[in-house]
Formats: sequence, C-alpha cells, structure tokens
Amino acid sequence: MAIMEHAYYASFGYQITSFFAASSRYGTPDDLKELIDIAHSLGITVLLDVVHSHASNNSEDGLNKFDGTDSCFFHSGPRGTHSLWDSRLFDYSNWEVLRFLLSNLRWWIEEYGFDGFRFDGVTSMLYHSHGIGTGFSGDYHEYFGLHVDEDALVYLIMANHMIHLLHPESITVAEDVSGMPALCCPIAQGGGGFDYRLAMAIPDKWIQIIKEFKDEDWNMGNIVHTLTNRRYEEKYIAYAESHDQALVGDKTLAFRLMDAEMYTNMSVVSPLTPVIDRGIQLHKMIRLITHALGGEGYLNFMGNEFGHPEWLDFPRKGNNESYHYARRQFHLADDHILRYRFLNAFDRDMNKLEERFGWLASPPAFVTENHESNKVIIFERANLIFIFNFHPSKSYTEYRVGAQTPGKYPFYKIALDSDAPEYGGHQRLDHNTEYFTERYSQNFRSNSLLVYIPSRVAIVLQNMDIPN
Repeated sequence: MAIMEHAYYASFGYQITSFFAASSRYGTPDDLKELIDIAHSLGITVLLDVVHSHASNNSEDGLNKFDGTDSCFFHSGPRGTHSLWDSRLFDYSNWEVLRFLLSNLRWWIEEYGFDGFRFDGVTSMLYHSHGIGTGFSGDYHEYFGLHVDEDALVYLIMANHMIHLLHPESITVAEDVSGMPALCCPIAQGGGGFDYRLAMAIPDKWIQIIKEFKDEDWNMGNIVHTLTNRRYEEKYIAYAESHDQALVGDKTLAFRLMDAEMYTNMSVVSPLTPVIDRGIQLHKMIRLITHALGGEGYLNFMGNEFGHPEWLDFPRKGNNESYHYARRQFHLADDHILRYRFLNAFDRDMNKLEERFGWLASPPAFVTENHESNKVIIFERANLIFIFNFHPSKSYTEYRVGAQTPGKYPFYKIALDSDAPEYGGHQRLDHNTEYFTERYSQNFRSNSLLVYIPSRVAIVLQNMDIPN
C-alpha cells in the first residue's frame, strides 16, 4: 500500500497530498528508516508503492492550485481531472513537473534507502482515456497511436533511465493492466525500462472462477492461458490475491472460498466441514500454481499466506470512522488450535522449495497437459514436475505424466504435497514412493512415469539425479 502522506485515510494512500513525506499515521521518518534498515539486515528488498499517476485534488494541503491556478502541476480543464478517481492528473510535458517527479524518486531512494518502486496506475498514465471503458485484447493497434499519452510514456522511460543509471541495483515494477508491449524491455531496445510488470489478470481470473463456476466446470485451458499469457522475455509478477479484492466491498481469496464458516469451523477441535476442506485444499493449489506458472516473481498480499478472513477497511464516513477492519490478524497463523497454521506452513514450504530450485528465475514452464474432463494440469519447470488435480471428487491411479529428463537414476520423489497432514491435507500419498521413468513418450516428452493423483491435490516431483 502507498505510504506517502495523504489526508484521506480511506484512500489507502493513493490520494497523495505530500509527495516528499512519509505518512505520519505509521510513525516518524526515523521509524521508517529503521524499518528499512532492519529489512535490509534480513536480506529483504524494500520497494515503495509510488503514485505518480495522479494526486489529491485538495488545494489546502496538496498540490492542487498551488499557485492559484489549476495548471501549476496539472493539465488545465477536463484533461487534468480523473473522472473516476476524483483526482488531478500531472502534465508530463511540463519541465518543472518532470523535475519534481524525478527528484521525488531519487529522494526516496537516497533519503530512506528504498530499493526501487512499484509504479501505481501506469495504465491511467499511458492513455488519454486512462483505460476507462477500454478492453485490451492484445492487438497492437490498441497500443500505438494518438490515443497514447506520449508525454507520460516518455516520463516513465526517463524515470527508469534515471533510477537504473544512478542506482543500477534498483527494481521497478509497472502496474499496467493493458499489456503495453515492450514496457519491460530495456530502453536501449526501445522499451519502457521496467524490470517487471504485474500480472493483473491472474487474481481477477481466480475470483471470477470462484464466483461464477462450479468446481466441476472450471476450465483448465483458460486457467493455463491466463497464467502463461505474457510476452516473451518480459518479466511478470504473479499474484493470487490483490489488495483491491481484499478491500471493503469484496472478500479475500480465502473468504471467497469458505465465507461465514471461517468464523465457526476453522478450529481443529471442530469437525472438518466440506466447505472448509474445499477452501483449504483449493487455496493451497491456487497459490502454488500461480507461484510456479504465473511469472518470474510472486507477490503475496499480506495475510493471504495463511488465508486471512474478512476484508481490509480504513476509517471513513461509511463505517463511522471505525478502525475495526484496519488490521491484519497475523496471530491467527500462530494459533495451533486454528487451521490457518496449515495454510501458513504450506506457504512457508512452497517458498522454501522455490528458494532451493529457483523456478522464478528459470525459463517459462513447459505445459505438458491441461485435461478438461480430468481437471488435471501438469507442467515442468526448473527440473521439477508440477501436477494439479482440480477435480472435486475423482482421484487417478497410475496417471501417466510426461517427463523430459530421465536422469542417471531415473526416478522422482515427492518434494511438496498439498495433501500432507502438516498442511491440513488427507495424507493419501506415500512420500517414500519412488516414481521411475520409462522410455515411453507422453505429451511431447520423451519419457514418462505413473503417478497416483488424489482429488484436489497439488504434487511437486523432484528428479533425484539433479541437485537443487
């Protein structure tokens, strides 16, 4: 979430009034510097959610009408106002505006020690329409023409050039839903210079599937397409749940799956109901397939690692200025009586496995199967085989799985199993099983092996001949 100073708490930090100040709601500037220093000591990279796409329309404490006119930092007239956000829009052709914004970026890096930025609202910046009422199909005519705000695009290129020139280790991420080509290509190649872009279609797809389709009607091909639909050599950051979905008026991913039963049946001393069981199993599978197939980075919205219930809301008139939902209940993951700890343990081990094998830094996955009637998705990445059975009731014995690499000692073993008891699973797999490969081609792979795949289970197989 954005932390630049903002007068309206319920804007979640996205209606900035003071671009060179950290919000006083969270502490002092020295507190923020200490937080970043401690994070660095733990090997954690810290990015700032920077909002240069728009600004608060406040004139008393913001930039609006700074010199008495409506065009000091912003476009004059209708072009300077975002109709949906009720905010002001910068004039990126103005030399002083460029100096202000570029110096703002440099200041946050050099004063506070941030390691880079997640640029908010890039789609709004790139197009004169701000993306309002526009559906982007991927056709190139949608990205090149007079409807593109070239001044804003040039600013983003300048920002990336300056950041990477002065601080080559810095990381920049674009929040763009349009799929603007080459946004994450090097500037020397004519690109926008961003290191990563957010795969914003993925969390929307998961919510759509959960809301609109029965489990037996989930479309495997559509899931795979959404997770792999990215331009070659442009790095994407995938995420299963976005902050927009966890805000008031919507629900977290876990709450979508389990809803009101999370209040009564998340205790291990209460019976495991079908709703809670389904929610726990699918929540693990959704996170793992997003992590392993969705991109070159993985983003976790705070609390999703353990299936946070409810939503996030900041004080506003609509909730009588209540702070009740302005929180994340991290204690839930530490309570051994609650099933949240199973989801948290799975998230921990999923990330540890990625740290061992580095699939995010590996070439894109090779999808060997997305079987509609079986509800099975299988792919290879980083010398691992990922197997997902989304079917709500069918398990498969001796399911033939393609494998490219047999190895000198041609067998695989389970590296991660969502059905393990420590993850709230049903323990239907024997982790001592050795899965031997055969010279039997399957789905364009020269080797294959036979695997038992229980229903609603994700399995990761490791080739024991290949080191971590």
